[in-house]
Amino acid sequence: MSGLDPTETFRQEAQELLEQVEKGLLDLAHRPEDRDLIDAVFRGLHTLKGSGAMFGFDALAAFTHHCETAFDRVRKGEVPASKRLIACVLAAQDHMRALAEGRPVEPAVGKALLADLHAAVEGGDAPAAALADPAAPVAPVGKTWKIRFSLPTDALVNGARPLPLLDELRGLGDCRVQVLTDDVPALGDLVPTECHLAWEVLLTTTHGRDAIDDVFIFVIDDMTLEVEELIEASTDNAALEGATKAPSAPPSEKPVEAAAQDSRAVKTGETVRVPAERLDEMMDRVGELVIAQSRLRQLASSSLDTALRAVAEEIERLAAEMRDTMMVVRMVPVIQLFARFRRLIHDLQNDTGKKIQLQIEGETTELDKTVIERLADPLVHLVRNAADHGLETPEERAAAGKPEAGIIRLSARQSGAEVLITIADDGRGVDRDRVRAKAEENGLIAPGQVLTDNELLNLIFAPGFSTAATITNLSGRGVGMDVVKKTIEGLRGALDITSNPGEGSVVSLRIPLTLAIIDGLLVRVGTSRFVIPLANVEECVELSPAQDLRSTGRSLITLRDELVPFLRLREQFNTGSAPDPHQKIVVVSTGQDRVGLVVDQILGDHQTVIKPLSSFHADIGAFSGATILGDGGVALILDIPALVQLGQRHDAPMRVAG
Repeated sequence: MSGLDPTETFRQEAQELLEQVEKGLLDLAHRPEDRDLIDAVFRGLHTLKGSGAMFGFDALAAFTHHCETAFDRVRKGEVPASKRLIACVLAAQDHMRALAEGRPVEPAVGKALLADLHAAVEGGDAPAAALADPAAPVAPVGKTWKIRFSLPTDALVNGARPLPLLDELRGLGDCRVQVLTDDVPALGDLVPTECHLAWEVLLTTTHGRDAIDDVFIFVIDDMTLEVEELIEASTDNAALEGATKAPSAPPSEKPVEAAAQDSRAVKTGETVRVPAERLDEMMDRVGELVIAQSRLRQLASSSLDTALRAVAEEIERLAAEMRDTMMVVRMVPVIQLFARFRRLIHDLQNDTGKKIQLQIEGETTELDKTVIERLADPLVHLVRNAADHGLETPEERAAAGKPEAGIIRLSARQSGAEVLITIADDGRGVDRDRVRAKAEENGLIAPGQVLTDNELLNLIFAPGFSTAATITNLSGRGVGMDVVKKTIEGLRGALDITSNPGEGSVVSLRIPLTLAIIDGLLVRVGTSRFVIPLANVEECVELSPAQDLRSTGRSLITLRDELVPFLRLREQFNTGSAPDPHQKIVVVSTGQDRVGLVVDQILGDHQTVIKPLSSFHADIGAFSGATILGDGGVALILDIPALVQLGQRHDAPMRVAG
């Protein structure tokens, strides 16, 4: 039992098809004569219609049929791929997505969309009658085909239905269908869920053989199909009658073989669809393996048995390879995330009246699938904010000597164990005076309070903060940027913003490659052990007793002529123990901020399987999770962004005092 719900499988496929169609439409808006794009959009719509009908999504199939018909005419050169037509199909796509997801839709909305679509195709108003019959009969011109097919006996159980196939054939032209019952068993042997029928169809159509093969594209692997061209159909129905009575020709195996080969060719390079939950389960098992391997290594290191130590080293190597392999399996290119914003930019241009050019860089950079999914909402808020607040109107840009179209650039690149994602625009930049005035008005800062430029810019991420004078459907409620900050922190990431007046703003997101396993630095504070994510560690220095004594009351250390604040974790965690005589400072950073963490001892590196904290401990800001050590003990994982913020707050009064 696979346990997969066929309906859910279709919905996932429909989502991918709609994304492909959307990408094709957006590209087509810039290259309306591109034949490959037109064919790709048509194939996507055709596949969506066919698979929708097969899985019982009749409303989706019927609605998509109109869009498919429109692009069929584009494909035949009867109508151009105009911007209006593309916009209509894009708008209709949202309706199709709702139908595929099973969300309630207003019939009036669907009719209005189809009316717009028809008007875009015909270049005039949409007569309702023209839309009432999506499968209008095709004139009997072209060729006549004799099609004989049967489905596997378990077709009905697996969700394959013959009626949608016959309806699709009828959509190609004049059809005469005959049911063949030769293989139906006796009544006593009949199983209600098995299909023993076959069908013979005489189809007269102007479409080619490819269109007939497309009808059976989803079931071609398991069914039997014979397609034979009979006569030229420029004749009349009498010829068709003659064809009906003509003796059956031997099955034409060559086309069937060709179709099967085509199908296999299409499947070459396909991926296996695996539910994300199974990957999560596998990741958990790999995590348990890493913990067990760590315990084995600890046992082996204290043993003189060379055979045991050799096995421990082999297990360590295999566990590391399995971890790396599992990491790669979960990785997906960031273009899957960035590609969604082409449609958003298209819509934002209509909403704001601004001309916006989207640039994407580093689309092959890979991130954990879970991280990609959780980044979608923050990026939507950042892009909308850049379009609404950052970019100027065409008139303002012309007055400033800038090109008419503003630029929003999404880029990604890997940096160690992190991925750096930046959202940049070439707009007006952040108005610092306005941000300060609004922050003082809302009580976020005291009037005249001294802030660094970074602290001032970061006020825009405060809950409820907005500089918008009015609330629009794009911004103004002060919620979006707060969502961005909370989501990034929830991913154990960090965000930073820079802005130059008249040149635009850049928001940088530092995101860990994965949320499951990290390399950490194991340290001891008092009798407890903690893990510091290795990606955040810059350097380790010794804090001599003399330095410790001098720095009492002023927790700053000078590193290469730069003052770095530090926190005594022993005091932060209230261990109640005396400090070791040879304390160490682990300097960590997030973005441009650095802080030192004073620990009693550095124990070494440790491959850390992250376990979430319980709901009771989840609100403790200093920790992002826990891990199990090789000896079975538990170590808490430090939340570096939270500790850096704490260190910066401690440092602020000293900076004010000079």
